[in-house]
Amino acid sequence: MKDPVTVASGITYDRESIEKWLFSDGHKTCPVTQVVLSSFDITPNITLRRVIQAWCTVNACKGIERIPTPKPPVDCKQVVRILADAKLSPFSQQNCLRRLRSIAAASESNKRCMEAAGAVEFLAGIVCNSTNVEFSLEDYAYLIDDQLANLGDEALSILYKLQISESGLKFLLANNGGIFVTTLTKILQNGTYGSRAYSVMLLTSMFEVADQIQIVSLNTDIFIEIVQILKDQISKQASKSALKLLIGLCSSSRNRVKAVKAGAVPVLIDLLLDLDSSEKRSCEMILVTLDLLCGCADGRAEVLNHAAGIAIVSKKILRVSTLGSEKAVGILCSIARFSASESVVQEMMRLGVVTKLCFLLQVAGAGGKAKEKAKEILKLHGRTWRNSSCLPSSLRSSFPH
Repeated sequence: MKDPVTVASGITYDRESIEKWLFSDGHKTCPVTQVVLSSFDITPNITLRRVIQAWCTVNACKGIERIPTPKPPVDCKQVVRILADAKLSPFSQQNCLRRLRSIAAASESNKRCMEAAGAVEFLAGIVCNSTNVEFSLEDYAYLIDDQLANLGDEALSILYKLQISESGLKFLLANNGGIFVTTLTKILQNGTYGSRAYSVMLLTSMFEVADQIQIVSLNTDIFIEIVQILKDQISKQASKSALKLLIGLCSSSRNRVKAVKAGAVPVLIDLLLDLDSSEKRSCEMILVTLDLLCGCADGRAEVLNHAAGIAIVSKKILRVSTLGSEKAVGILCSIARFSASESVVQEMMRLGVVTKLCFLLQVAGAGGKAKEKAKEILKLHGRTWRNSSCLPSSLRSSFPH
């Protein structure tokens, strides 16, 4: 322990660990006793800390460094004063952002204190002002565009790292009729790689708590920028956030059409072509997204229009995970059910899709949902495929009757 603290149950923990348990992971119990905590107040265990520091001093000859006395957590009044000072001028904002970053990095309780003191609203305001320059010329007359953008980038990174609460995220969604969402969309379009990554990760957190009206009211622009994030491959974290965001937004059938119009399908298929099956989570997320997009006619058409669409989807069956197989077969099932022209049916046979489905039915460990969808595909077009000379006779018995 570097900074021992005691929680309401009487058990002592290291501050960083217990704050992560309570504030980041959202638990409400004591990890040892499993008792629901009556409050989340944390009290420094000064006696134990001094014992630890004394032990470090005694063992200094063995290379043990003395643990420094930790700084006390910030309180809301201190944060409020810092925010008030920042309103004096844009130059004081630069100093304020440095102080806020330092405070947030110190502990989880500091982050919660910052949010309670109004830091979320303050930081969001800087981000919006840095993007919508025409709204802030008078306040920022002495700053050049690059300095203003740097203020916004710094505020955005702090905002993301605050790990904002659900109520704070809902505030950002509803802020001034959705202006913050519009601002983040602009940053996705014109920002630096770092600011674009923070924007998509913050949007992902925000739309996890959004209501259905907020989700379906989005315009195509945001989908275009999310797809561009995937295309640019800024970072693995940004790409996974973009996929997670697409999955959440495409719970709405209207948004599936918007995502398809934004060019999501060919980009997702290209990503699937480049990914190794060992990258299990990314493969799963892409297949989940494609399965959703195949819920609309335009999405199915885009899969069929891609030269490698059917081939790469079928290749992932039994190579990723149970979920991956289920979603891959789900994509093929949507195509077989709604978009299976004669040429498509023949293409499935030529690419070995039918053989793969027959093998899937014979594998003991394959998921039940994947097998059900495989049976449905084979029932839909079984007569055509069963009579084909391309199908090995050993597999014809696998066809459901």
